[in-house]
Amino acid sequence: MPKDLFTAAQVRQLDALAIQSMAAENGYELMQRAGRSAFRALVRRWPEAARLTLFCGGGNNGGDGYVVAELARRHNLQVEVFALSDPEKLRGEAAQAFASCCAAGVDVAIWSPDCLISGDVIVDAMLGTGLSGAVREDYAAAINAINTAGRPVIALDIPSGLCADSGMPLGPTVNAAMTVTFIGMKRGLVTGEAPDYTGELVFDELEVPADIYSKLPTACRRSDFSQAVGLAPIRKPSSHKGMFGRVLVVGGDTGFGGAAIMAAEAAYRAGCGLVSCATRAAHVGAGLARVPEVMFREINSRGELLAMLDAAEVIALGPGLGKEPWGQMCLQTCLDADKPMVVDADALNMIAARKLQLNPRSLMTPHPGEAARLLECSVADVMQDRFAAARDLAESYNCHVLLKGVGTLLAAPDQEELVVVQAGNPGMACGGMGDVLTGLAAGLLAQGMAPLAAAELAAAWHGAAADSATESVAQASLMAGDLLKQLGAVMREARV
Repeated sequence: MPKDLFTAAQVRQLDALAIQSMAAENGYELMQRAGRSAFRALVRRWPEAARLTLFCGGGNNGGDGYVVAELARRHNLQVEVFALSDPEKLRGEAAQAFASCCAAGVDVAIWSPDCLISGDVIVDAMLGTGLSGAVREDYAAAINAINTAGRPVIALDIPSGLCADSGMPLGPTVNAAMTVTFIGMKRGLVTGEAPDYTGELVFDELEVPADIYSKLPTACRRSDFSQAVGLAPIRKPSSHKGMFGRVLVVGGDTGFGGAAIMAAEAAYRAGCGLVSCATRAAHVGAGLARVPEVMFREINSRGELLAMLDAAEVIALGPGLGKEPWGQMCLQTCLDADKPMVVDADALNMIAARKLQLNPRSLMTPHPGEAARLLECSVADVMQDRFAAARDLAESYNCHVLLKGVGTLLAAPDQEELVVVQAGNPGMACGGMGDVLTGLAAGLLAQGMAPLAAAELAAAWHGAAADSATESVAQASLMAGDLLKQLGAVMREARV
């Protein structure tokens, strides 16, 4: 998969630049390449399919579908095509594709809810990346018919109904088993709710020359563990613990000690040299029993916390912190210390409520609910454009941001680039996962990594550990502690 991610508008620009580079009068050759690519993917995935049902829209996405229909017919498959609009009104390349399809002997019928779907595989070529508003009623009916037909679906470029920029459905959305996308990877395919609809994601640049992409630089890139692992600090043979930083985890109000304990253990697993934990007295014994390498101390006053802060280089603030007076005291004391921090959980909620600022060396790690409180908007607003939300958080709080969720988003206050980290699985939807991530990021920061690089590696490593854990534990049974057991193993395997 390519690293660069594009908006729908940028992909249209790439398409135009590619056509120019081919010295072609129109984009029909590019459309034929897209159709051939999709047909190859279809045959690879469903080699026994003998009959196809295609749904074609009124634009170039429909044109891609007509190319697939013609190819299927020429390969002796039975083909039925339903047009969502009058194909006689097609223009440009799509009209050429329709005419060629008809010349090959393919019959095209206008879709109505009475039409019967008989194909072994359904091809979705209706809306593509041009969709920006709500799905129209006639398309919604077709999408619902596709989703209830009980046949596997291959979507061309993007499942119809899904926003190519946000990854959110704009109404009824095709549930595809496979999506074949072309020319530029759309950023909406890797975040939001996109994975619920895309199925297997296949990319084809359609032989577009590499220099075309240099003419349209993008400020968004994709990362995963295979890429991020190269950011991990390297240890010299002469290394000692003083070279790898000191993290202080501050959290664990009464009844919430586990969060702070897991964060502290994760900081050590990240490679930090020395880890301390400022917590409530009730959790000191449990912490020492679980992770005796961590220096746990009871904290009851600002003065006691200041003494621990003096020795710390990075603060992990928030796991199990709570919002009671003890947590409020810890929050303000840590903010006053003006040191690099990883901020999560109730620390974020109190920052939102009190409209406090962070320093630019800090990293906040909100989930969408916390992000909504920080931005004083709804969760729906955050999800509608996670890219804008991450950027707004970085600018509003002058800090680095790791916005959790499918396709974790990273933003920095001093640069335009956004990073989408693809890692992990649905089993991570349980308590404690964020605490492990907080400790992991803090441990990497303490080793001298820049905040954005630390966030990228932490998110990717975190997700890779979760994926590794599901080799022996069902996703539904996954717990945060399972990740702690896998962190060292996945890094060892990646660095061999």
